[in-house]
Parts: sequence; structure tokens; C-alpha cells
Amino acid sequence: MTTLKDLYTEELQDLWSANDQMSDVVSAMADKASDSKLADRLSSAKDGIDQHTRLLKSLLNDTDAEMKKEHCKGMEGLVKEARKHALDSDMSGAALDVAIIAQYQRLCHYGIAGFGTAKAFAEALGQDDAAQKLDQALDKIYGSDDFMTELAERSRNLDAMV
Repeated sequence: MTTLKDLYTEELQDLWSANDQMSDVVSAMADKASDSKLADRLSSAKDGIDQHTRLLKSLLNDTDAEMKKEHCKGMEGLVKEARKHALDSDMSGAALDVAIIAQYQRLCHYGIAGFGTAKAFAEALGQDDAAQKLDQALDKIYGSDDFMTELAERSRNLDAMV
């Protein structure tokens, strides 16, 4: 890598890999959640993640870069942690839901950092349309993260205390 465009391309390729990994674990968490609002939101989030992956591929295509994923080791670690602390745990009910929420938010925060970085690179490269699309994706990720915080604060954390 020698240019900002190279960094931008690698960021898009990394996010593509991160999204594919995240999509799989979010789907598994949706299946394991006991709270219907949480399960529904995770299913919806999976659809959003897949939509964002299509966006990333489109942006890569627009840059005339190689259409390949760059394996994201950061997301690999977060997925491993999500499996360990939520999916493979012995918890159930509200306690499991709280663990799922916590792990999901960690995954989201990685996405926020990555999409924010890609947006900043796109802006610096004068790719205003790409920056706008990445900003819209960021808004959706932030919204999903905010919903999870509210769900945890209003009900699941309290239920888990019982």
C-alpha cells in the first residue's frame, strides 16, 4: 500500500470480510435469543449487515479494485468472543440475552470504526457519493446499537438480575 486509495480499498475489503463473519454470528445469536424483540432486531440487523456487504462490494467495484475480501482478524476475534461468552455459554433466558446484547454491541462498534474510517477515506479522496452511502450505513449501525442499549437498560438487564 502506498496511497490513500490503497488504504481505502483495503478498508473496504476488510469490512467485507468482517461483515460476512458478523452476519453468521448475528444469525446464530438471533436463533438463541429468548426475548422476541431481541431476536427480531438481530434478524433485522443480519439483513442490514448483508445489505452493507452489497454496498461494500459496489464501492469496491467503483474503485476498479480487485474484488476480494481481506480476511479481518479483528472481527475473527470478536466473533470468537461472541461464541464463547454468549452462544457456547451455559446461560439461558434474560442472562443469555444480556450477554448476546453485549457481544452484539462489540461487533457493532467494530463496524462503526471501520465504516467511519472508510467514510473518512472516501471524503478525502473526493468520492462524495461513496462517503454519503457509507454515512447512511453508519446511521443504521448506530441506530441498531442504540436500540440494543435501550433494550438492555429497560428490561433485559433488570430481568437478568432475578
